[in-house]
Amino acid sequence: MTACFYGDDFSRGPRAFREALERLRVFSSFIVAQRITGINDVWQTTWDGAIEFSYNNTNGAINWATPGPISSADIVIDDEQLFQQMDGFGAAMTDSAALVLTNLKNANSTSYWSLLQYMFNSTDGADGAGLSYIRLPMGSTDLSATAYTYNDACCDTSLSQFSIDVTPSYVFSVLNDIKSVNNILKLHMIPWSPPAWMKDSGTLFSGSLSSAHINTLAHYLFKCVQAWGAKGFTAYAIGIQNEPQNVNPTYPTAIVTADQEAQVAMALRALLDKNGFSGVKIIGGETNWDSSEYAGTVLSEANSAISGSAWHCYAGDSSSQSAVTDTYPTKEIYFTECAGIIGSDRWTDIKWQTSNLWIGAVNNWARAALMWSLVANSDGSPVLPSTDTCRGGCRGVVSVSGASWSVNQEFLGMAQANKAILPKDPGGPWGQRIGVSVGGSLDWALVVSAFKTARLNSADWNRYSMVVLNWDDSSSTSWNPQSVSTTIEFRGYQAMYSFPVGVTTLWWFAPN
Repeated sequence: MTACFYGDDFSRGPRAFREALERLRVFSSFIVAQRITGINDVWQTTWDGAIEFSYNNTNGAINWATPGPISSADIVIDDEQLFQQMDGFGAAMTDSAALVLTNLKNANSTSYWSLLQYMFNSTDGADGAGLSYIRLPMGSTDLSATAYTYNDACCDTSLSQFSIDVTPSYVFSVLNDIKSVNNILKLHMIPWSPPAWMKDSGTLFSGSLSSAHINTLAHYLFKCVQAWGAKGFTAYAIGIQNEPQNVNPTYPTAIVTADQEAQVAMALRALLDKNGFSGVKIIGGETNWDSSEYAGTVLSEANSAISGSAWHCYAGDSSSQSAVTDTYPTKEIYFTECAGIIGSDRWTDIKWQTSNLWIGAVNNWARAALMWSLVANSDGSPVLPSTDTCRGGCRGVVSVSGASWSVNQEFLGMAQANKAILPKDPGGPWGQRIGVSVGGSLDWALVVSAFKTARLNSADWNRYSMVVLNWDDSSSTSWNPQSVSTTIEFRGYQAMYSFPVGVTTLWWFAPN
């Protein structure tokens, strides 16, 4: 194909000149197409609920061309800037979540399997979120029917009576069902309390870990990994203690100091490595964003044992994650808990969660970002009878009512983000965060993260993706949601797209 210009094109008047420019545009698009595909795949959720995690094939309508003037917003992608590899998005499989799912399965098996497919099917091109990271409590939480650990027999320091079979059987059943849908599922295990006899309080509710049981707790955690593995559930990562600075007399909690956590981690690492579990990551922290000193102490004192730190959303902001990464650049970051509350505004939640979690935490180095409980009844039940938490109703990522289910705002933003990072090839790598910046007069209106997903065959083109939040709704003044006309810059080329208020995920392909 040749772009033809004739000597008199510019002397024959405006029409001839426009025709010449059009030939140049077509020629330029042809050349770009040899280097980058158009942006054909769009997933979208809009602020008003008119579109919810919906796919649209643009059929080449969003093309790359030679750059022109920038629009009101200008997104610049730099795929030479490489950051963390992603591990996925998800939530916790609490006892309550497994019970609610089991009740749904009994009430309407078709609806149950439809929900699992929609949440967990990670096959490329599937009409589902492909959630692939599950936080798995080891023992009870505030969302359990009863309070228990895996070894409640007092003073059994040999752990001879240890058993994970005290876990409700429906937890194992539901996890097996999810595994049948998603074979790349990662499990991040974490206890809410050591057994009561390992604590100075002698109770699961509140109290502190006794220093006399540092090694006992390390063996207990090792046996957790071993026992779950024997049932076919391989641990991807394990934590020492959920919210180790939180003590509450109404549900299982424990104070574990940073020094103690570091000691447990060192002993646990030795046990895992010695017994064939060297690939299991130990993740410290599980504290709020405002507790970076805790994570820093654990990473310093157990540097050789700890793979990274985990964070919750209830105080501070995600910039703390980057501050820890600046000090410990080889250590990983995981964002592992934030709870939605029943009755809050849908769009306000999507904005906050996307800007702070699905994009914000990720842009501050998180390899995974998770909500609290995966599923709950529509009123947030069931909860531990004694607990004073979630009494206003902790909303699940999905709500179930009788024989039907519905996704909540937590699902929508999370699903949008997860679509950007799923492996393109079966068994292939997850997305890796790459450089992105926003300019233009409306640079404040867009919050963006960008990713590159490599291929198993180096000859195949990589997938590139963006997750874009447009929060230009003028909610602080007069409500007036505005689409943002945007230029997108990539490898010296430019595309145009108008982002509606909401969350948009875009895909395209290009060679290495």
